Amino acid sequence: MIVASDRIVRAGLESIIRASPDLTVVNATANFDTLSVVIEDDCDVLLLGLDDDISQFLALNAIAEIPTVLLTDVLSDLSSDALRLGVRAILPRSATPEEIVATVTAVSTGLVVLHPETLDVLLSLLPASSRTSPTSPMQALTAREIEVLAMIAEGWSNKAIARHLHISEHTVKFHVSSIFTKLNVSSRTEAVTIGARQGLIML
Repeated sequence: MIVASDRIVRAGLESIIRASPDLTVVNATANFDTLSVVIEDDCDVLLLGLDDDISQFLALNAIAEIPTVLLTDVLSDLSSDALRLGVRAILPRSATPEEIVATVTAVSTGLVVLHPETLDVLLSLLPASSRTSPTSPMQALTAREIEVLAMIAEGWSNKAIARHLHISEHTVKFHVSSIFTKLNVSSRTEAVTIGARQGLIML
C-alpha cells in the first residue's frame, strides 16, 4: 500500500511498484489520518512518502503491526521512534526506483534495510554488542571489495567469484581477507551482516 500526500510523489511511487513483476499495489491514498481504516487485509508492506510535515509521522501509531518503508528527508529526529512503530526501512526521497523496489521486497521478507544516508542514526539504535568496537575503527572498502562482498552475500564461492571477475582465486582470497580485516569480522556471514548495516550492500 502506498501513502503520500503529494499527488506527484504518489503517482511516481505507484509507477515504480507497478513496474515490478513481483509487487502489486493494493491501494494508494493521500490521507495519513485514516490509515487504520483504509489498510487492506492483504497489505504486506506500507510504502510511505513522508514530506516535511512531520505531523504525518504520528499516523504511524495506527499501523505499528505493518512492516513499513519510509521515504523522507527529515530523518534525524524520527529514527528511534520510527523503528519502534513498525518501520523497517528508511530511504531518502532521492532513492532510485531500483532501491525502492529492492527495499520493499526485502522488507516483505522480514529484513531491515539500512541506507548509507541513514546508517549513523540507525546504528546508534543497535545493541552495543552488534557494533564494532571503537578501538577497532572500520576502514573503507574499495569498489572491488564491495563488489566481492555483494557476491558473497548472494552465496557465490571464491572460485565462482574469480571466474566471474576474471581474476585468480588467490586474488579473491586476498580480497575476502581484506574485507574481513576492514570490517573486523571472522566469517562470511558476519561480513555480509556488517556490510548491510553499513549500507555497502543491499540484501
